[in-house]
Amino acid sequence: MNKKLKTIILSLLMVLILASCSSNEKESKIIVRVGHNQSQKHPTHLGLLEFEKYVEGKLGDKYDIQVFPSELLGSQTDMVQLTQTGAIDICVASNAILETFDDVYEIFNLPYLFASEESYHKVMDDKSITDPIFSSTKEGGFVGVTWLDAGSRSFYTKNTRIEKPEDLKGLKIRVQQSPTNVKMMDMFGASASPMGFGEVYTALQSGIIDGAENNEMSLTDNGHGEICKYYSYDMHQMVPDIVIANYDWLENMPKEDRKVFEEGFEVLSKAQRKEWKSAVENAKQKAAEMGVEFIYPDQKPFSDAVEPLKEEVISRNEKLKPYYEKIKEYNEKYPAKEDNK
Repeated sequence: MNKKLKTIILSLLMVLILASCSSNEKESKIIVRVGHNQSQKHPTHLGLLEFEKYVEGKLGDKYDIQVFPSELLGSQTDMVQLTQTGAIDICVASNAILETFDDVYEIFNLPYLFASEESYHKVMDDKSITDPIFSSTKEGGFVGVTWLDAGSRSFYTKNTRIEKPEDLKGLKIRVQQSPTNVKMMDMFGASASPMGFGEVYTALQSGIIDGAENNEMSLTDNGHGEICKYYSYDMHQMVPDIVIANYDWLENMPKEDRKVFEEGFEVLSKAQRKEWKSAVENAKQKAAEMGVEFIYPDQKPFSDAVEPLKEEVISRNEKLKPYYEKIKEYNEKYPAKEDNK
């Protein structure tokens, strides 16, 4: 066990000690700890509050849902490990991180996988696609219970306008801690710098990296727009966040309680996705006020640059092929719109 994980577990023990000092009413309830890495204004947190409201509205005499935002329980990788062990019950994890636990998650990390936002949502709502993927990690101690919208991922940089793939050459770009994302960045010609999301602001500020790639919310909710003044809509990925739960905790829950939690997970997903649309529009407006310039490059050169990666991953990982074929069918039904602005 590494030093950082030990520190997180010790911090969690302190939370348990503090919880034990609460009222008798609280002591009689089962505490459910939920962790994520976003702020309290973020759609993910607002969705989790709706989840808390729903479950406690049905089972409030039995469960106390406690939501910990802003990496209070550690980075996403830390929280996934803690969910594995049962130290916490639920956390929100980027799909990119889950790729390292089962390579079936590689499918959602592929660049330019979805033709449109509509196709992306239809695929993620298709349980014949997501259920087998979400259950793939149960032997590892956790399962996916729902998905959250994380928008599309594009590049943002401090000093360089990204209008074509060649503009990325030599730039140090933060990526999520995923082998697929590192390879993607290499094919774009940039130098991949994998790191946790909570480290990005300082890395940008200190010059360790030249930019990052994420959705518009990162500019405002996490302050990256204070440093990065160019946001280029190459839209190389639409990667969901996955809500995961400890497998044993979920399996050992009484059936009637589990039904309520599963309904709560649906409430969470719908509420988060509803909040997402307005939050992105607000983020774009606020980022513009911060002096961020939005750039709309031709996406085809970017897509062409990483097409070999898609082919390589699909041919190497046989289990991805049936999912990929289903996704292509959705892409045909829901093609890209002409104007993505």
